[in-house]
Amino acid sequence: MWLHAALKSGVDPVAIKETVYQATAYLGIGRVHDFLVATNKVMEEFGITLPLPSQKNVTEKTRFHDGLERQVSLFGPGMRKQQTDAPELRSNVNRWLADNCFGDYYTRNGLNDREREMITFCFILAQGGCENQLRGHTAGNIMAGNDKSKLYSIVEQCMPYIGYPRTLNAMNIIDEVADQLSK
Repeated sequence: MWLHAALKSGVDPVAIKETVYQATAYLGIGRVHDFLVATNKVMEEFGITLPLPSQKNVTEKTRFHDGLERQVSLFGPGMRKQQTDAPELRSNVNRWLADNCFGDYYTRNGLNDREREMITFCFILAQGGCENQLRGHTAGNIMAGNDKSKLYSIVEQCMPYIGYPRTLNAMNIIDEVADQLSK
């Protein structure tokens, strides 16, 4: 229903697919796969030729470097330290985060950093129990240009789907992070 409405109103199919792809890093392929299949089916119903043109901008050799640079641009130079100073047991996940999450997804065309951060914020917000990541992506949103007012509006739009507890938790986190960044 929502996808039909989006396509009828002229939302770019590339942006739609990029939103689904973006979900993979935050929700996991097990939760995203059926949505990808359904998205493809609806797009085919609309006569959209699949696969869509590739939006990929990295190679196997550049994905870590390009992903880390994107992380640094959104979250600051401390992200580099995650690659060198984090505990050894976290080194694999930190590397995967830079090369897969940011290298494979954030470097793609079809959505800009503001859109990707907004979408990521929604994915994390809706899950609950990910408050530390919600703090990080609140800062990432602000760095990408989605200010406190925009983030409040996003949370308000999500509220009917996530309930008041997650809504209020998110608003507290937005206030906390915005206050820290303004100092």
